[in-house]
Amino acid sequence: MDLSLSLFLAFGLSSPSGEYVQNIDKILEARSSDHCTLGGYHIPKDTMLLVNAWAIHRDPKLWDEPTSFKPDRFENGEIDHETNYKLMPFGLGRRSCPGMDLARRAVGLVLGSLIQCFEWKRVGQKEIDMTEGKGVTMPKAEPLEALCKARNMANKLMS
Repeated sequence: MDLSLSLFLAFGLSSPSGEYVQNIDKILEARSSDHCTLGGYHIPKDTMLLVNAWAIHRDPKLWDEPTSFKPDRFENGEIDHETNYKLMPFGLGRRSCPGMDLARRAVGLVLGSLIQCFEWKRVGQKEIDMTEGKGVTMPKAEPLEALCKARNMANKLMS
């Protein structure tokens, strides 16, 4: 077993199902530029480095009820993505997503437009399953199904 895989296993970098991400080195090409020691671990030069965002995003030392859906925890905008690393949906540093600023601005606009222009209903009465599926991007295990109907005012906006 090579050292990069050993670090991967030692820090628990696996999906919630326990399966290890295949070909991760092709997705995240971050390697140590020199020998160093981090948290008591000796890391040789050219070791593949990964940050366990999944564990950080669920750390009870950082978040009150980390697995609960609580969007109000982000209402006051207190999380500074430049200095506070407890939330990193777009990655960090020079390998962070180049579309982060666009995405953060567009999400509110798109979500607001969808809410304004459509009436939304669940398919059936069953509670929506928010269980995470397998993968680097943490998709839902069960796809979200919803019914939408254009509001009368949406037709006026679109014409």
